[in-house]
Amino acid sequence: MKKKSQKEKRKTRVRIKIRGTAKKPRLSVFRSHQTIYAQIINDEQGKTLVSASEKEIKSKKNKTKTERAKLVGEILAKKALKKEIKQVIFDRGPYRYHGRVKALAEGAREGGLKF
Repeated sequence: MKKKSQKEKRKTRVRIKIRGTAKKPRLSVFRSHQTIYAQIINDEQGKTLVSASEKEIKSKKNKTKTERAKLVGEILAKKALKKEIKQVIFDRGPYRYHGRVKALAEGAREGGLKF
């Protein structure tokens, strides 16, 4: 119970400072034990513009979770550029900017997103 409330506190602390607009939407990350998900959100309209997850990766075999997270970032960037989204605000949520979250961000940057 206490762990959950600490996670929620971290999440709100980060989200207070971050707000996605039409010009600069928010890139939100969700990390579970097995997979990682990312989506680009326009908070003004409350709509998800683009999303990506590990389920879209074709060859998952022989890849670590961190390598797969980087691929998810690249896939998300490719989809975002198709919709002419070039700049985003990175929202790590309650997670530290470390490991899979960092790999996803680096993959998105390599794919062409700026944040």
